[in-house]
Amino acid sequence: MTARHVLVAEDEPHIARLIAIKLETGPFRVTTVGDGEAALAALAAHDDIALVILDLMMPGVGGLEVLRQVRATPATRSLPCIVLTATGQDAAHRQARDLGANEFLTKPFSPKKLLATALALVGAEARPGG
Repeated sequence: MTARHVLVAEDEPHIARLIAIKLETGPFRVTTVGDGEAALAALAAHDDIALVILDLMMPGVGGLEVLRQVRATPATRSLPCIVLTATGQDAAHRQARDLGANEFLTKPFSPKKLLATALALVGAEARPGG
């Protein structure tokens, strides 16, 4: 099976690296970006992205605006999106749900749960030992 391409938009490099390392144990290859503007550029540049993981709080263009644009664009409208929220972001969580986020993980999150959620959203199975 070919690796599914995942876009991770997360402005904290250590969290982005943790996500990438965990997802790469599964059938995923990961592109990481540090802000919403770069996420939108990556979505425009790659037509094989199968899943987007969005941090809500990023510099410049935030995760909610990225999600809004993903859902407004015919080519990406049905793209599965996992939103990462910090505790206490209840209003943003509601907005993301209203915009069509598929799943939510609250920081700090379980990397194992993230992998399981990603696998479920793209309809893939875990690699043995992954």
